[in-house]
Amino acid sequence: MEERDFFDERTEPRTMTLTCTKCGVAGEYALNWIVRRKKKQLNGRADERDRARFAKAVNYMVLRDDTANCTNPRCRKRFEIAGIKTMAFID
Repeated sequence: MEERDFFDERTEPRTMTLTCTKCGVAGEYALNWIVRRKKKQLNGRADERDRARFAKAVNYMVLRDDTANCTNPRCRKRFEIAGIKTMAFID
């Protein structure tokens, strides 16, 4: 079985405060995250190795965006997102 068989996946926007690297203005940006939550139970075609991997699986998020557009009306340039972890575990 593959890892995607263990999780339910959906996209969620989350707001973060970022600073534009071009103009230096801080602002709130909605970043898209892929949220993977562990399923309640495995399907019937799993073997012992798959059940062991499923028992160790935890919920997590992966950052989908790597750039953002500046919210400053005078700048509006695209900048690379830095200083944020690209993966985070969820309780």
